Amino acid sequence: MTDSTLNKGNIKLRFNAGNEDRSAKAFRSKKEQRRYWFLLIGLIGLGLAFSYGLLVYNNPVPVDSPSFIPVVKRRIIALVSMLIAATCQSLSTVAFQSSTNNKIITPSLLGFEALYSTIHTATMFFGGIAVFVNSEGIGSFIFQVIVMVLMCLVLYGWLLSGKYGNLQLMLLIGVIIGTGLRSISSFMRRLLAPSEFDVLQARLFGSVNNADVDYFPVAIPIVIIAAVLLLLYSKKLNVLSLGINTSTALGVNHKFGVIYTLVLVSILMSISTALVGPLTFYGFLVATMTYQVAPTYDHRYIFPMALAIGFLVITGAYFFMYHIFSAQGVVSIIIEMFGGITFLIVMLRKGTL
Repeated sequence: MTDSTLNKGNIKLRFNAGNEDRSAKAFRSKKEQRRYWFLLIGLIGLGLAFSYGLLVYNNPVPVDSPSFIPVVKRRIIALVSMLIAATCQSLSTVAFQSSTNNKIITPSLLGFEALYSTIHTATMFFGGIAVFVNSEGIGSFIFQVIVMVLMCLVLYGWLLSGKYGNLQLMLLIGVIIGTGLRSISSFMRRLLAPSEFDVLQARLFGSVNNADVDYFPVAIPIVIIAAVLLLLYSKKLNVLSLGINTSTALGVNHKFGVIYTLVLVSILMSISTALVGPLTFYGFLVATMTYQVAPTYDHRYIFPMALAIGFLVITGAYFFMYHIFSAQGVVSIIIEMFGGITFLIVMLRKGTL
């Protein structure tokens, strides 16, 4: 009896000794926690440095000129657009991947970019250049956001709340809808006149230059509210990321949690897409980099890191392309290219979706 008790004690001691690095805290050690904060502060500092460079570097107007401030104010509009896009894309992608328990998919699978492209193409196709140009404004922005959110709400309500609710089926239907919308918009673009096609194509490229300062009073409050709600839901999102069986066993309503998260994701993605245009792989690139540098699975720390990386990526890309390489029109293309390459690398390494 004594030996048995002793052996059990030895086993227990060996078990504990072999798992000294395990912890229920957000970080496994104080060293990792310090590393996280140093890295976060450094990334924020770099993002602010690029922001300052975008505002004042290579400004054609002298500092003492009365026109200097108006030029800086115009650049501030672009910078605010970058911050909104970074917030929407980074937070929504991380939340989407956690709620679906899949790190190599993006919210773009739900068809936001395809619907955005279809709305603008249909406006040009049926109304012509005059109607297309006059359709810009706060009313058009709100309409696009409402249509995108409603499409996603219908998708969630139909495929997640029914008797045969299935998350993978929802994603598959989203891909099919997106493919169909792209085919329709591609067909309409082929029938446009060359001048109409050029005007439309400029709008369909994701760019902060698409943003209008009149959109900010609507976009900024909505983004702040949605971002705060996601941050407040971080602890539940930690459990949702473990999968339906584990989260249910731990007392979390998995279906409600997924729908709640996806509604916030759809709002953020709709705002970003309607404001600056399609950025298909930008969020995926940011999320993948975040998982590599943040030594934790706690979303209270993942979200701030994703936001810092997202802001640094977009401000750094615009700074280098605008002021170093003088290639203003290819910023979104470069971001999408690196995001697409990252997606392929991660998918090939995992070997599965």
